[in-house]
Amino acid sequence: MTEFAIGIDGGGTSCRAAVADRRGTILGTGKSGAANIMSDPETALANIVASARAAFESSGLAPSLIENASAVLGVAGANVGPYGASIKKALPFAESRVVTDSLIALRGALGGADGVVGTIGTGSVYGARRDGKIREIGGWGAIVGDQASGARLGRDLLEASLLAHDGVRPASTVTAQAIAEFGGAPERLVEFAHGAKPKDFGRFAPLVFEAAGRGDAIAVAIVKAGAQAIDASLEALLWPECQTICLLGGLGGLYRPWLSAAHQALVVEPAADALQGALAFALELLNSDGGRGA
Repeated sequence: MTEFAIGIDGGGTSCRAAVADRRGTILGTGKSGAANIMSDPETALANIVASARAAFESSGLAPSLIENASAVLGVAGANVGPYGASIKKALPFAESRVVTDSLIALRGALGGADGVVGTIGTGSVYGARRDGKIREIGGWGAIVGDQASGARLGRDLLEASLLAHDGVRPASTVTAQAIAEFGGAPERLVEFAHGAKPKDFGRFAPLVFEAAGRGDAIAVAIVKAGAQAIDASLEALLWPECQTICLLGGLGGLYRPWLSAAHQALVVEPAADALQGALAFALELLNSDGGRGA
């Protein structure tokens, strides 16, 4: 008999898991590395399982019990091609469901209420619930999407730094800092970029925000462009009567003062985070017919 529910928030930088009993009491939590099922599915799968095992270990339960649990994984790329189905097939849980990171963020932030949620971390994705209907946009990955994300901020900073080095665009303190990260050698920066994954670019995002806070012109331009992209995505989902916007992810709060005044006025604190949203779905799965098999 399946007795445990596991909620998993698979992010581009880290993967978090929580295990609960059938009544919803959280027994333990766990964390592991990046879970990008599009750019590195093998590592993502390993980290997803590792986070679940860590959650069981922290609760004092045997990690092997994950095989008797109902799990819901929210992850970017679940809606793209075969990625979600492939990961689901490889998961070791008794029953599992793979959904988008937008869906678990929406559930966590809003519960059953209406509103719009933007999650901006290593990637970026948005969702809205209106009169019980859900719409999701974004989350297409850093190569052709994920505007305003940490990955895009880092990539944009490195591009601006190379242009400054070549004298094509103005230099600033932050472009000098970025080049210095590679020993002052632009060739090393380029070599890094060719093999970098979204999380690797994302580690430069704090540097961009810190510099923007000091008024660095290049950093301000990068952050403003990201904020404009967020404003556009929020506007695509909002409707006149909507009074709620929640911003999640590691960068959501940092972007808030850069957004339009109209959107800032609608921002409220989320009821819960994406991990709790995933766990809520997992509890529903556990307590349904689908979660009762061994």
